Amino acid sequence: MANLPAGERYRTFRDFYPFYMTEHANPVSRRLHVVGTGLVILALFAGILVNPWFFAAAPIIGYGFAWVGHFVFEKNRPATFQYPLFSLMGDFRLFFETVSGKRRW
Repeated sequence: MANLPAGERYRTFRDFYPFYMTEHANPVSRRLHVVGTGLVILALFAGILVNPWFFAAAPIIGYGFAWVGHFVFEKNRPATFQYPLFSLMGDFRLFFETVSGKRRW
């Protein structure tokens, strides 16, 4: 269920994820998402261990890398605007699939 009829929305992450992957077909975009998500994780740990200001930097870092991937390489509009939670979940799933070797980068 990659594309829905006009006016309908994805109701589950399970249905959304195949669409998420079609929106991340460009390998450079996927790499930027994985690097950005990895840096977000590091920023969250730095927020706990070093300085709470890293918490404020985390979304800027994550969205910065992801949006370069979308606007420059994918030439599409990030799904974050329509599906913020599912998109965030997709970013983390893509990250963990990549670092675990389940998905090629």
